[in-house]
Amino acid sequence: MAKRPKPEEIVAKLRQADVLISQGQSVAEAISVSEVTYYRWRREFGGLKSDQVRRMKDLETENQRLRKAIADLTLDKLILQEASRGNY
Repeated sequence: MAKRPKPEEIVAKLRQADVLISQGQSVAEAISVSEVTYYRWRREFGGLKSDQVRRMKDLETENQRLRKAIADLTLDKLILQEASRGNY
């Protein structure tokens, strides 16, 4: 199974593909991925620079961590509300 490229590598491949496609090559010839993968990458990373992609991924990771923390705190709050009502 092939390893998944890092976001920074994807941005570099998209830039490379832009040049090679403008020279008449197909997507598959330009960056050795399927057209479906190319367009998915283009939708997700198109127009971003490597540092922006890294920052976006860091923010997504932080967002996941914060969502989990909120879920845990909400559960704790509900448990405490039930206990304070004597429903334990």
